[in-house]
Amino acid sequence: MPERRPDLTERLRSLRAGIVRRTGGAASSARQEPSSPAAIRVFFERRMLVMLALGFAAGLPNLLIFDTLSAWLRQADVPLRTIGFFSLATLAYSLKFLWAPVVDRTSIPVLTTVLGHRRAWMLAMQAAIILGLWLVSGSNPAANLWLVASFAVFVAFASATQDVVIDAWRIEAAGEDRQGAMAAMYQWGYRIAILTAGIAPLLLAEHIDWSFAYAVMAALMAIGVAAVLGAPRERPRPVTSPLLSHDLPARPLAEALEWIGRLFLLLAGAYVFGVGFTGQFVMIEWAAPLAGETPESLAPLRAVWDRQPAGVLIQVGLAFLGLLMIVGAALPVPGLRTRPGTYFARSYGDPLRDFFDRFAGTAGLILAMICCYRLSDFVLNIMNPFYLDLGFDLQTIAEVRKGVGVVMLMLGVGAGGWSIARFGLIHSLIVGALAGPISNLVFVWLTMQGPEPAAFALAIMVDNLSAGYAGTVLIAYMSSLTSAGFTATQYALFSSLYSLPGKLIAAQSGTIVEASARLAAPGGPLAGLTGLLYDLPLASFAAGGAALGVSPAALGAGYMAFFFYSCLVGLAALVLAIVIARRQARAAAPRERAAPASPGSAMR
Repeated sequence: MPERRPDLTERLRSLRAGIVRRTGGAASSARQEPSSPAAIRVFFERRMLVMLALGFAAGLPNLLIFDTLSAWLRQADVPLRTIGFFSLATLAYSLKFLWAPVVDRTSIPVLTTVLGHRRAWMLAMQAAIILGLWLVSGSNPAANLWLVASFAVFVAFASATQDVVIDAWRIEAAGEDRQGAMAAMYQWGYRIAILTAGIAPLLLAEHIDWSFAYAVMAALMAIGVAAVLGAPRERPRPVTSPLLSHDLPARPLAEALEWIGRLFLLLAGAYVFGVGFTGQFVMIEWAAPLAGETPESLAPLRAVWDRQPAGVLIQVGLAFLGLLMIVGAALPVPGLRTRPGTYFARSYGDPLRDFFDRFAGTAGLILAMICCYRLSDFVLNIMNPFYLDLGFDLQTIAEVRKGVGVVMLMLGVGAGGWSIARFGLIHSLIVGALAGPISNLVFVWLTMQGPEPAAFALAIMVDNLSAGYAGTVLIAYMSSLTSAGFTATQYALFSSLYSLPGKLIAAQSGTIVEASARLAAPGGPLAGLTGLLYDLPLASFAAGGAALGVSPAALGAGYMAFFFYSCLVGLAALVLAIVIARRQARAAAPRERAAPASPGSAMR
């Protein structure tokens, strides 16, 4: 009899086991899917509660530096333009992949021996954050603005490094079947911290002062310290090559020159990447004197920078140029092995080589899928204009989005973690790739309903529920792609780069709506959509349509066409996810028959 070919479900199970073996997970392909109560009990394990507290520790300094500090600066009569510069402190979060190799391979004296590699780094960074926030609390922005700015940058750097370590610990402290729950707890803790840092300091500053408010926030970081001390150790890490090679002859002068050249190219690449990634034109103005230019001479470039879509194309191009410069800094000198070249090759080349070796044949598809997975959410960057054009007022938008919207987002995050524990990562990944784009169609329905608060609330509930689910699944999937020894570097690269394509495509959203609205004019190819909007109130889309020179129904039809487009764009990830699942299942099946997966021992 011919051998029966395994169906897709069996292939997915084999794939899941293959990923677990590659990442040191604890589950085997033979394990049965847990019951729903068992999947829920996962959330109450010790490491999950630790993850909740670590998520809080990660979110607290982020908002304190990025948002809350601006209120203190404004009350100190700092100009708005200067306040805007402070947002650049958070550039550290985008560039954290640059120093992630150091976090992966460098031990902290004494602490590493006592706590383990990851917990030692977490505790050191939390100490730095507490010190930085305490220094901010003791400063006066009106008298020492640049001192406050320096402390803010210090906190941002320590916080971004803490994020790198927390992500690495989360991945290494649990098997693949618990990564969804770990990601969910992290996001819950992070959201709680965002609410805390956005409300508590304002109330404390109102009743006491800003210095006391930031001192209290520094004290709240003790929650993260307690979590580190109570966290279980991650699994033993494999021995990796030291970053500095000691088997090459010393060439002090030549090495010094090479170090200077490579570091200059690396820092320049990081700066160019930061300009493109953040879209902050002020960074170009800062660098203008180096090229003999003045801010006034950059006025034509500023006009193009602010124009869509040309400005975004330039920004994305600069981001990729910066990445190329960083890659250039890490490339070895042709035909010559040097200590600096070996250092950079091991820092950035080894993690990338490891990833492409482990996922040979599918690595490119995996990276493309990661970049496409949240496209259907990224392109929805014109939702507030849509709500206003439809006829909702600002208070209603705020109440629904910050009320029921936040609740449903958190439920979606939890649902994603439960789904992975209950049905497995690959099944959940495919469901998320379908749910994200399909949920955008709820806004087509909302367009036809008009400014009805109940319909608005339902649309937000559906969209945020699917966004929370898909976001959790994506975090868990990116976590499964890392390998022990390079966890921090690989995950930092994935999390820093996956949003770049979304930034490029999202820049076209407004253009697509306006073009579609013109195509919905009488006799146009989209005119049929206007017949679905006959029952809308007269005020809906009236002002926006008049400004664009089209009828209100045509503008409504333009929005509907855009939502259909956003769904189709997002479905690319679904196709890629299915292709990847099939390919990796076929690759994993022979290995499963030859050697069953080792059950391992997951931490409890």
